[in-house]
Amino acid sequence: MTVPHPDEPHGAGLGQRLNWLRAGVLGANDGIVSVASLVVGVAGASSDNAALLVAGLAGLIGGAISMALGEYVSVSSQRDSEHALIAKEREELRTMPEAELAELTALYRSRGLTPETAQRVAEELTAHDALAAHLEVELGIDQDDLVNPWHAAISSAISFTIGALLPLLAILLPPPGLRIPITFAAVLVALAATGAISARIGGSSPMRASIRLVIGGALALAATWLIGTLLGTTGVV
Repeated sequence: MTVPHPDEPHGAGLGQRLNWLRAGVLGANDGIVSVASLVVGVAGASSDNAALLVAGLAGLIGGAISMALGEYVSVSSQRDSEHALIAKEREELRTMPEAELAELTALYRSRGLTPETAQRVAEELTAHDALAAHLEVELGIDQDDLVNPWHAAISSAISFTIGALLPLLAILLPPPGLRIPITFAAVLVALAATGAISARIGGSSPMRASIRLVIGGALALAATWLIGTLLGTTGVV
């Protein structure tokens, strides 16, 4: 059978894939910005490689763990809510099937179907899989495609680490005189790329998303570098 819109995702597991991609892109973006800001700030105050390495690794490890924990807790809460809603709907179908059928019919009528068609659709879907029909129409939930907190946590931690490695290597490998401009350039290019990827996932404008991230990242880098430079030149550190 020919798929009318091959560029649109219709397969099973879409929610899982989008959840994984979302966590991955956000993790990479946070890794780039947070560690870049940290090492650029330190570089503004000191050219010591050991200090840069320690600061960068501390930011990378702490950030990756924090991102993973945050995603796990957030997605676990969402999954718990979905399980609770599924259990509630299952109990309602068991105790009041007629009322649930009437509710499903009304929902289809509200979507523009005639009363006769809505009744027939509701009856046929109820006969096929009543719980799935109610979850989809009432709650927008697919019980076979619930979000996975472990997927989100692992994806976020790995992507944060990969993103954080870019500014860490960019600040450590070049000679001291080129560290700041090379790091700025590498970070802004990477942010433009993650912005474009996130926009593609969400179906929005890649250019607009990239510009937002590049401007935000540039401001963060400039602010931390200026603070580090001021602290270094005034002898505070």
